[in-house]
Amino acid sequence: MIYVSSSCVKHIKIRDSVQELAENDFKNIELSGGTEYYENFENDLLELKDKYSLNYRCHNYFPPPKKPFVLNLASLNDETFQMSFDHLEKVIALSNRLGADKFAFHAGFFIDIRLSEIGKKLSRDNLFDKKEAVERFCNAYDVIKRKAKNVSLFIENNVFSKTNADTYDGENPFMMTNFDEYKSLKEKINFNLLLDIAHLKVSSKTLRLDWEEEFENMMSVSSYIHVSDNDGFHDLNNQLTKSSSLLTMLERSDTRNKDFTLEIYDGMDAIKKSYKVLSEVVL
Repeated sequence: MIYVSSSCVKHIKIRDSVQELAENDFKNIELSGGTEYYENFENDLLELKDKYSLNYRCHNYFPPPKKPFVLNLASLNDETFQMSFDHLEKVIALSNRLGADKFAFHAGFFIDIRLSEIGKKLSRDNLFDKKEAVERFCNAYDVIKRKAKNVSLFIENNVFSKTNADTYDGENPFMMTNFDEYKSLKEKINFNLLLDIAHLKVSSKTLRLDWEEEFENMMSVSSYIHVSDNDGFHDLNNQLTKSSSLLTMLERSDTRNKDFTLEIYDGMDAIKKSYKVLSEVVL
């Protein structure tokens, strides 16, 4: 099944983002970041779900909290950690009310990212104690998983760009950016992987890993995939084209029983073209 992220269209209210996608015949919508909190957003989503026969999934930073912050379940800042934990509890409850069967959020960070720096070059900060941060993340994840019950949880791999590698002198401030780190985290907690292909492409180049080998390994252990393209240096959320090497890699992969979400920021025409291209290669 192919979903389209609500972050692909830019509106202040989630209602407007969902409606635009629904009016362009997309029925499977992943509710993601980029909108602002407002009262009665849930009623709007349920109304649109009934009107257009939609399927929803929540992702990471949705619903937007009243007080914006950067979700980080590995934070050693107690306030950030508690806000992150509380947010995840709320998303699970919302997922149940929306009939959403899966929910994915990012692996943690070893710093607290500023709101103004999300998806951009990071400022240099002292890293948390990595062992302590991973332990906090894992302990919290186990608690959240027990609460999830009818909602399957997924953890998404992070992106590590060369820009941020230069800022941190090669030290990686992100959890789970490659296959070895996935295996290491898997030894600590039993979780499902949301593979963000675009994140992996950038991280592989930064870490000087074999991109195709990383892709094959991560694809083999994931049933939930985020799809967009980029130049290998930055997470650009470009459209998927027939000439893309990524499409060839997907064609060679076993895509049976896997769900995909398009995260394309190049406009509605690019979303539609990417959807058509992807639908021709996934089973």
